[in-house]
Amino acid sequence: MTILPTGLVRPRRWLRGHPLIFDGALAAVVFTCMLCASFAEPGPGHRLVIGSRTPEPSSVVLMVLAAGALVLRRRRPVAVLAVTGVLSTAEFLFVDPPAPVVVSAVVALFTVAASTDRPTTWRLGLLTMAVLTVAAMAVGTAPWYSQQNVGVLAWTGLAGAAGDAVRSRRAFIDAIRERAERAERTREEEARRRVAEERLRIARDLHDVVAHHIALVNVQAGVAAHVMDKRPDQAKEALAHVREASRSALDELRATVGLLRQSGDPEAPTEPAPGLAVLGALLDTFRNAGLPVEVACTDPDSPLPAAADLAAYRIIQEALTNVRKHAGSGAKAEVSVVRVGATAEITVLDDGGGADPGPAPTGGGGHGLIGMRERVTALGGTLTAGPRYGGGFRIHAILPVTSRTGAPEATGGAATTGGSA
Repeated sequence: MTILPTGLVRPRRWLRGHPLIFDGALAAVVFTCMLCASFAEPGPGHRLVIGSRTPEPSSVVLMVLAAGALVLRRRRPVAVLAVTGVLSTAEFLFVDPPAPVVVSAVVALFTVAASTDRPTTWRLGLLTMAVLTVAAMAVGTAPWYSQQNVGVLAWTGLAGAAGDAVRSRRAFIDAIRERAERAERTREEEARRRVAEERLRIARDLHDVVAHHIALVNVQAGVAAHVMDKRPDQAKEALAHVREASRSALDELRATVGLLRQSGDPEAPTEPAPGLAVLGALLDTFRNAGLPVEVACTDPDSPLPAAADLAAYRIIQEALTNVRKHAGSGAKAEVSVVRVGATAEITVLDDGGGADPGPAPTGGGGHGLIGMRERVTALGGTLTAGPRYGGGFRIHAILPVTSRTGAPEATGGAATTGGSA
């Protein structure tokens, strides 16, 4: 990009906005140069002699016509080249020594090269060079190899080359500008996509946290209200569970919402995301709420990758929350985490044996199942959910798991890590 002084930027913009005025001024300058050069002729010792000749009236007319044609050089570049070429050829053929009308043809050829494509420039440039050079060499008293005749060939060739260079530079700058604009659009679209993905992720975490803990608080509060008068000690224990569940909910909400803080905020969360390592604490909250849960895992000492570990934890949390909400107070649940080759299978079952079951969730149901599917799909896995034969509900997720070297990890024997409450 050409860097212009600050004082020239505004005039240049104004001239770009008024091209006809610029071309009119250029035509006046070209006519002045042709008129002044028509009073000079080469002298001895390669010097110019001024005032030794005067232009013919026909030459002045041709110069006026040729310069006037340059006003339309942007609108009709090829036509202007043809007009100036014919006028220059006429000057060579009928006037001796000729006036420099060919200057207008040089400017017109530059315009054609700068505003058209390269094949057109080659065709019209070679034709203009040939016609003007042959006309200049074929007539007149000067020998055909005189410097004036060779100069016609040199100036027309230079005009074509300079115009083609200008056109190439403009195309290069336009390509750079278009590439920068496309990169800017792509960067903005990528930023918007990442913002949307982050919002979905935070929304899923908030749903999992709120649904789980609020369900436990609701159950324990109901128990406390039921036994408050007859068994106050059990009511106190239920209220303690309510307080613990609400405190956990506030902590997880604070950690999740803290992700929205600025990176330099000292209150931003620093604790790791939950995973299967704290699965026992999660299951204890459900057992304390009256839901018997049995759990079986393979390779309990071989942790899953961070993303799969968090997804497995959230799937179990949401599935057990649905069991507590929909299966009734007498239901039992089973949780298993099994490593099978390059995958981990998470299964949550309930027997639907509650005395007061609520509406069972369906495969296309609420936000909980949608959130679980989004988590599993984001990792490239699959999730199925639906009623079991004979009663109850089953959620089965398959998550891809690979070792650090990229090979599937070996599976181990099942180890029962929990039992009925």
